[in-house]
Amino acid sequence: MPVNLVIEALKSNMAAKITQRWADAGAGLCVAGLLLPEAVAYAGLAHLPVANALTASMLGLAIYALFGGSRFAIVAPTSSSATLCAAAVVSVTASAGGDALTLTNGAYLQAFLALVLMTGGLLALLAWARQGQLSAFVSRPVLRAFAFALAITIVIKQLPDALGLALPPGMSRDPFHVLAYALGHMRNWHVPSVLLASSAGALVLIFRRFPKWPASMLVMLLSIAAAYWLDLKALGIEEVGAIDPPRFAFAVPDLPWAEWLRLGELAFGLVVLLFAESWGSVRAMALAHPDPANDQPLDANRELLVLGACNAASALLQGMAVGAGFSATSANAAAGATSKWAGGVALLVIGIALLIALPALHLLPRPVLAVAVISALWHALSPGPLLAVWRMDRDRLLIVGSVAAVLVFGVLHGMLAAIALSLVAALRRFSQPVVHALGQLGTSRNYVAIDGHEGAIAVRGVLILRPEEPLFFASAERVVRQVAQMAKPQAGEADTHGVVHTVVHTVVLSLEESSDLDSTAVECLLELSASLKTKGQQLLLARVKDQVRQLLEQLDPQGLGNPQRLFWSVADAAESVRSTAS
Repeated sequence: MPVNLVIEALKSNMAAKITQRWADAGAGLCVAGLLLPEAVAYAGLAHLPVANALTASMLGLAIYALFGGSRFAIVAPTSSSATLCAAAVVSVTASAGGDALTLTNGAYLQAFLALVLMTGGLLALLAWARQGQLSAFVSRPVLRAFAFALAITIVIKQLPDALGLALPPGMSRDPFHVLAYALGHMRNWHVPSVLLASSAGALVLIFRRFPKWPASMLVMLLSIAAAYWLDLKALGIEEVGAIDPPRFAFAVPDLPWAEWLRLGELAFGLVVLLFAESWGSVRAMALAHPDPANDQPLDANRELLVLGACNAASALLQGMAVGAGFSATSANAAAGATSKWAGGVALLVIGIALLIALPALHLLPRPVLAVAVISALWHALSPGPLLAVWRMDRDRLLIVGSVAAVLVFGVLHGMLAAIALSLVAALRRFSQPVVHALGQLGTSRNYVAIDGHEGAIAVRGVLILRPEEPLFFASAERVVRQVAQMAKPQAGEADTHGVVHTVVHTVVLSLEESSDLDSTAVECLLELSASLKTKGQQLLLARVKDQVRQLLEQLDPQGLGNPQRLFWSVADAAESVRSTAS
């Protein structure tokens, strides 16, 4: 009987594995159908040959399938990384006197590859330093606003191709000028191109009614067939032109040292963008689709390292920057992927497709390619995520500022401005902490904010305070000043919280928000202790973490670091004061 049970269990397990592999195969086919048109589209955004995007896609899929931690992540070129890289390299090559938009310009390609290589190196370095949490310093509203503004920028820049318009040489390519030119020259729209783009857009909408169909891929195949049979070029519709296959040629970028330094400065913005976008994608999918066979959380440092390896390999083998974009990753999950096998299947399908169909891609009409780009970014054009944050009445200035920065200053400087806004918002919050006076809730050991709980009673002669933010160099002095001010009220006086005090002989400061202290915070606490002592008051610290306790015991063992002045809880500190007074 046990043998039969074992056999049945093995059969059931094998059947489940086969079902999962079929699901992965189907998801891989869908992902390949999405990545191929995206590679063509994003190569255009980066001003690079399609071969560079295909190289990056295949390397990203292969390396992540071997070493990545997410079942759903699809690592390939993304619209944001392609656009940001192009903007960064344009700023460097243009300042060096190069023609940034010429595909045959070797300096542009070398600078592009160098930027991607340094980005990969920085990602790996951050992983080695175990700094995976750094992505949290760019807030979600800022990232969403950046993605929204970037999508608007890219979509507007596709209008000339979709409408058959040629922009005048030397005209600014910012979205405002491009949109104004397109609307102001409607009489110059190329009617066959407009009709083709409109038809392609309608077909994409129709095919999207069937979620597992690769809508953009099908439309591109139909347009290639139409170009072959109907000779669309004779109607004046431009084609993409010849596309070279990926070469995977190993080479280290050859640039002057000054340009390496300049690109190194710009690489930090790309690092933040790639990791924040990728980590947000894989984490969102992990939360939405938990793995019953593995309850281990994703390791941010592992994802950093693998992402760095993908980008470094892509740069050394003539590829673009890669990341786990939300569109491809969510499409993989929606298509039913159960493991990283789906990415492997997508890699295999892309390889076979390139062997068979690459020569035909030169017939792809540019208006259809523009529609494919717009289709890939359609999800990012939804203001829904921004409106959800707006309705919370939080971070509104961050949203407006980030969107305006990208639209006005361009992708590169807009991204840097958005990151700066996020950091300034964090510093502003930390540097303007709120300090609450605490009181005992009934006869319990709970001490809560007096101004928020009617039943909270202040301890006679004791002022218990709690900063609501960690103490560090930007907040410590302000907290200490506020504590000193709140410790001043004399008998019968009411403080700003409406609490009537007797003479305050003891101040208890709860450090529950501070896991560690920097030198500025320590100096401020020691100065506060000395200042209160001159007024006949003593300072006690509650909720003191181990690292803080050890530091104070080392620096001031007879004073604030005395174990009799450091307590694990506010209740312990209050009881100590009561027992001493009695």
